[in-house]
Amino acid sequence: MSEAISPPLPDHAETVSAPPHPVDPWLWCLIIPAIFAALASIRLTTPTTPFFDEVHYLPAARELLAMWELGTGEYLNREHPLLGKELIALGIAMFGDNPLGWRIMSLIAGTVAVGAAMRALWHTSYDRFAVIAFGVLLATGFHLFIHARIAMLDIFMTAFLALAAWQFAAAIREPERGRWRLALTGIAIGCALAAKWNAVPLAMAFGLTFFAARLAAGRRRLLLSVRGAPVPGISLVEAALWLGLVPLAVYALTFAPGYWLGTPLNPSPLSEKGLIGLHSEILELQQSVLAPHAYQSTWPQWMLNSRGIWYLYDFVDEAQRGVLLIGNPLTMLLGLPALVWCLAMGLYRGDWAKIAVVVGYGVSLGLWLIAPKPVQFYYHYLMPSVFLLAALALALSDVRRAGYQYWAYGTVAASAGFFALFFKILTAAPLDGPMSFADWAWLAGWR
Repeated sequence: MSEAISPPLPDHAETVSAPPHPVDPWLWCLIIPAIFAALASIRLTTPTTPFFDEVHYLPAARELLAMWELGTGEYLNREHPLLGKELIALGIAMFGDNPLGWRIMSLIAGTVAVGAAMRALWHTSYDRFAVIAFGVLLATGFHLFIHARIAMLDIFMTAFLALAAWQFAAAIREPERGRWRLALTGIAIGCALAAKWNAVPLAMAFGLTFFAARLAAGRRRLLLSVRGAPVPGISLVEAALWLGLVPLAVYALTFAPGYWLGTPLNPSPLSEKGLIGLHSEILELQQSVLAPHAYQSTWPQWMLNSRGIWYLYDFVDEAQRGVLLIGNPLTMLLGLPALVWCLAMGLYRGDWAKIAVVVGYGVSLGLWLIAPKPVQFYYHYLMPSVFLLAALALALSDVRRAGYQYWAYGTVAASAGFFALFFKILTAAPLDGPMSFADWAWLAGWR
């Protein structure tokens, strides 16, 4: 039996190749958050007493537990929604009213935030290097790390916004799974709003993005058409359900325990005023004029990383210890020209990943340009810093592709180096003495 003779290949066959398919860095999206969690766990229970704004949120969480266990509890910290305090209460219920119980849910939320933010950038950009670099930059950027180690509300808001961004970007990239991805987006948006109202501008951005994309698609039946970007198969009306009504419903449900909070002398504002009435009180409290504070700052200072906050600086647990909230001295400044680069290249190339991080930065920072809160603090820069570092990762990927690999990898490594240098005052390690703060207070605004 003679061998079969294959037909001759066309002349150009040797030059034809399949288009490059990016390799999903899903394993790195597990490894980097795991390393982050391990590092953030170091001295998680130090100090053993509440510090900084824990003094506001821990009593509120304890009252929630008292309500569940004893049937009575005061409605404290009325100026913020309940979900963040409910999660802190959950940690206390699982691990006890001790430093581990106070902070464990923040650690989990911070770890989720790193992984979810990396997945969001992957589905937005399909840029493997940028995603891995972003994970390292975010984990070593100081902001997220510090807030993953303290019982405050900001880390929960950030984690849920990162989850929402992941699911929304995945819905656009994989429209065959778009419906349930958008449903998860809506749930995460509702939870972010229920953690802290600072999420409002970014929460609105998802629905507005869907509307703008569908409007640009030029569909004649704008509200009911299921064709066109951003998620084929989903009409604008259905998108309004997932990205509008579902978040509001989830947000409202998180207030349910508040109806049972209250004592005869201090009744629950929810049972007295209802959900809408309570929100009038929250808005009034949010806009109330606070007395000037030694650590207050302005948004230009946030951008320049020139005004920090000592969350802790005291002799506690048998040693002088400190926790300083600043941004990574390298990446907070390099991120600013990276934003300009992403804006320019995003518009020039039609690169929606670059445009998205610039818009996210502008929206999250823009809130504080118009917010009626005369006293603001550097921790309000947490969400803008996430987008800033995403822009830096995308810019470094362009640097790498341009042939300057050492600069790209070197910047990521240097970020980790600064993180190691400041690690003692990110984790409340024992210091040499009362003047040790000067070793890290390089600027007057960091003192």
